[in-house]
Amino acid sequence: MDRGKKSSKLLANKYSKNHMDLQDIIRESALPFLPAKSLHRCTGVCREWKLQISTPFFAHNQSFSFRDVSGFFCQSPSGTLSFVSLNRMAYGVPDPSLKFLPEPVDIRCSSNGLLCCQGRTGYQAYYICNPVTQKWKKLPEPTANHGTDPAVVLVFEPSLLNFVAEYKLVVAFASDLDGFEFEIYSSTDGFWRISAEISFGKMKLLPRTGVHVNGVVYWSSSMGRIFSFDLSCERSTFIYNNGCSSLGAVNGKLHTACVQGSKLSVNELSNVYTNTMQMNSSTKTWQAKHAVTLNFPVPDLYPRPYDKETVLFLGGDMVVMRFEKKLISYNMKTKEFTEVFTEEDTYSRMVPYVNSLVEI
Repeated sequence: MDRGKKSSKLLANKYSKNHMDLQDIIRESALPFLPAKSLHRCTGVCREWKLQISTPFFAHNQSFSFRDVSGFFCQSPSGTLSFVSLNRMAYGVPDPSLKFLPEPVDIRCSSNGLLCCQGRTGYQAYYICNPVTQKWKKLPEPTANHGTDPAVVLVFEPSLLNFVAEYKLVVAFASDLDGFEFEIYSSTDGFWRISAEISFGKMKLLPRTGVHVNGVVYWSSSMGRIFSFDLSCERSTFIYNNGCSSLGAVNGKLHTACVQGSKLSVNELSNVYTNTMQMNSSTKTWQAKHAVTLNFPVPDLYPRPYDKETVLFLGGDMVVMRFEKKLISYNMKTKEFTEVFTEEDTYSRMVPYVNSLVEI
């Protein structure tokens, strides 16, 4: 009889230990890879999870581990802000209207959980915020005039070594010398600085096309070329474009994407120095990575090639396209299409966003 009780007790202890081990594994190895909205729901599982998720160290770890695009901040022609989630159960923010900011704003760009907005009053200050935590920082007034629709790129790469986000805001602005200059704000320094680099030429940069890839900022231009600015040496150059104006970072390399008729094309920048090679060199600037036939009816509005408004986002494994009132995502790894949202309004601006707990 005693032997049976002892045996049951040992079995119960074993199951309890396995349960605790599984809890530890989930808490330490799975939770940091979840988006912010899912983590908010996880705080109701148990007291230990709630305490874990609420610590600054966990927020720092999650901001490094979770980098998937979660949706789009959208702005209507009237200025109304909203958030379109790619998965309403998993991704979301408490106040999509951004009313926690001290003034009405226009959304400009984002990077790994941080959102850049610009005020509509005074000197039209830039704000860097995290819509999940509703924390924000107002940047000082720039030296140069950036214009009404600035070509601005937010550069933020999460690091396990930095508990506070270190970011840069890079703006290409029209120079009085008939070209482009660059003004850079660094959160580390806390002030704006105009680079000594000047790029001469009359081409116009497309403000909302800017992306950051491995220390280089890229914009599409009105002349069909890609304009790049290297942050390490602060030098600019032009790259021959393959006709696609939508830019993105995939596996640490610059990619372009466009829809032509019923075809989606994704290309990788393989060599930026082809213009310096010998005439008969077989090396190409761009390498085709994906050529996909769209498996859904394409509206008659979209037979035109290289429409920059068709591809909203390119990055990671995902391409998100806009067709009239529908958003369609394509997973380049699984090769699957998904209808992620049917628009209820016509948006003049859509900025991708990562559902992160990053601290400013």
